[in-house]
Amino acid sequence: MTYTEFPNKLVFFTRSPASRQAGHESLQRMYARTEGRDTATTWETREAQYDAVCTWGIPDHALLQRLSCIEMPVFVANGDSDPMILPHYSYLLAGLIPQARVKIYPDSAHGFLFQHHAEFGRDVDEFLRESS
Repeated sequence: MTYTEFPNKLVFFTRSPASRQAGHESLQRMYARTEGRDTATTWETREAQYDAVCTWGIPDHALLQRLSCIEMPVFVANGDSDPMILPHYSYLLAGLIPQARVKIYPDSAHGFLFQHHAEFGRDVDEFLRESS
């Protein structure tokens, strides 16, 4: 499988030229690797993930309150234009976890960590250094 077979797989990026370019660069990095690639997921795996997301998406205030028991630092990250996990949910999550830090990446959607890969890597590294 090569990148050229899937040039329009940019559903996790915004419509801005910068985000689209970052999406293309991300796909090129992903498809540049020809050996040791992960095995494609099965349809059953995708259905299980979908079911888990749907179940998790049912509000349960008792479960949300349990988040306040997390005693370790948590890094919550998201794109500012993510249609799947709206940024205000990231702030909500971070607000429920006592030692959470939230960062919202600009001009990005669900693929923010591919679009802002270098910055995200630095942010995670910094978070881990400060948290240890």
